[in-house]
Amino acid sequence: MNMLPGYMGQGLLLNLSLHTAQAVPLSEEMTASYLGGRGFGIPLMKDWINTDPFHSDMPLLFNTGPLNNTGVYSSGRGSLVSRSPLTGTLFDASFGGRFAHCLKGAGFDYLSVQGKSSTPVVVKIRDGKATFVPGDQLWGKTTVDTHDALKKDGATAVIGPAGENRVLFANVCIDGRYFAGRGGLGAVMGNKNLKGIVVSGNKKPFRADTKRINTANREILRLFKASPVLYGPFGIRRLGTPALVDVINARRMMPTANFRKTYFRDARRFSGVELARQEKRGGHGCYACPIGCKKTMKGEGPAPEYESVSHFGALNSNNDLSAIIRANDLCNRLGMDTISTGSTIACFAEINGANLNGDSICSMIQDIACRKGEGDILAAGSVRYAKGRGRPDTAMAVKGLELAAYDPRGAYGMALAYGTAQRGGCHLRAYPVGSEILRRPVPTDRFSFEGKARLIKIAEDANAAADSLVVCKFGLLGASLEEYASALSGVIGVEISSDDLLCIGERICLAERYLNSLNGFSRKDDYLPDRFYKEEGSSGAGIDVPAISKRAYDEALDRYYRARGCDSNGIPLNLRGIEG
Repeated sequence: MNMLPGYMGQGLLLNLSLHTAQAVPLSEEMTASYLGGRGFGIPLMKDWINTDPFHSDMPLLFNTGPLNNTGVYSSGRGSLVSRSPLTGTLFDASFGGRFAHCLKGAGFDYLSVQGKSSTPVVVKIRDGKATFVPGDQLWGKTTVDTHDALKKDGATAVIGPAGENRVLFANVCIDGRYFAGRGGLGAVMGNKNLKGIVVSGNKKPFRADTKRINTANREILRLFKASPVLYGPFGIRRLGTPALVDVINARRMMPTANFRKTYFRDARRFSGVELARQEKRGGHGCYACPIGCKKTMKGEGPAPEYESVSHFGALNSNNDLSAIIRANDLCNRLGMDTISTGSTIACFAEINGANLNGDSICSMIQDIACRKGEGDILAAGSVRYAKGRGRPDTAMAVKGLELAAYDPRGAYGMALAYGTAQRGGCHLRAYPVGSEILRRPVPTDRFSFEGKARLIKIAEDANAAADSLVVCKFGLLGASLEEYASALSGVIGVEISSDDLLCIGERICLAERYLNSLNGFSRKDDYLPDRFYKEEGSSGAGIDVPAISKRAYDEALDRYYRARGCDSNGIPLNLRGIEG
């Protein structure tokens, strides 16, 4: 087998119905066009895009990238890809930990899981071979207990009770503390009766130019350390992502009471500084990452991220930090995405006029994961729940995916990014918060759509490339695609520029939009919930937060489609290289 530098040269196809495994060669065309990670989802999913997510043949893909297992800084992530049962869109979820590193160590660039086991099963992959082990004794156990039972054999990817019960926002837990969180791909895994996967191996991809890689690494680390957002006294390295709480609230864009308000008076109670008082000292990160943004509670569990403290806090009008920590821990152990869980509970509270406290929020989390009582209905997500209750206006989602912890009325680039994100209302497809709020790399007017269409398009392309390399997007708050292009050039032995990476990112974004259009997604799905066009945010401290002009949003959407190369309905005009 001729291996391309940076790649192992093959994927592994698992058939759970037959309990068989088959290695397949990796084509140079696939790597040149899509890099890896998220990008691999295009050729590997295009024939299945119209298939029901819960059909046994639906692929569940664990993809690595060309920088995994090469020593390049911040390159330890992987990408989980399938079709989301929550949104119906082509969906990828980035994950940290050691799983991607170990999958390449086992000799594979990607793992494709199809079929459905007749009984619960665990798959163990080591040095190019896969074995199927009964998983009955682990069925019903939490993600933490399952990881603990399997970790001696390698890196793990497991589901909890929520995935087993096909909660539509169930996640996949990696190495007991990292999560492929959004879109409900844990439910796809649970539908296959696949409780967990364990991977290990000591193989390494060939690297063409180690000197070039080391030079790129030094520059990446220098830029990380120079970034106040990453290494500053109140940056992500010291406080984790909850460092954002104070600045987002101060800018009057903290989603509060199910997005009815944009400021939460008690946000300081779950700020990064306050949370740090209850964390163990020091931090850790994904494999090969010097940022170390992950924190651990004194009780040993993972500390909640910014989205989690915000959605279990302000979004649900809850100022009880201990309850927020418990809610986050429950979601982690039960295997559910914290953003969709918190948003669905907030939607329930608005519809029912409920004033939920910390105990009731935690009780609802248990009910959702077990599909107990009304939790069975809430397990389908806020959009389906609100529609069933005759209040679709209360579901704060785009394309069925609940919005993250940035109110779009406070950052118009974020508004457009939510709408155009192909997997649904995601904040990480473009993340204009960098320029609109953190003022990096170039500050922009957050209450204007001027220049935002092209900014969002370029940012989407850059993040698609990063998700396909696969590197952490936090790293792009310090370094840039230029440094990662240099590192990639050193790995594969072919000169790659940042413009080349942007072109690949553009190809991926267009392909995702086209594949989603085959399931009926179009301009009508690129709008925000009406609340943001009709209701003002919470003004104060000299900041006015008006409702978003729908006419201005429409005009920005038109400009985005032109920049993206789409017709007025949001469908790509040039499908060459996408349909084939």
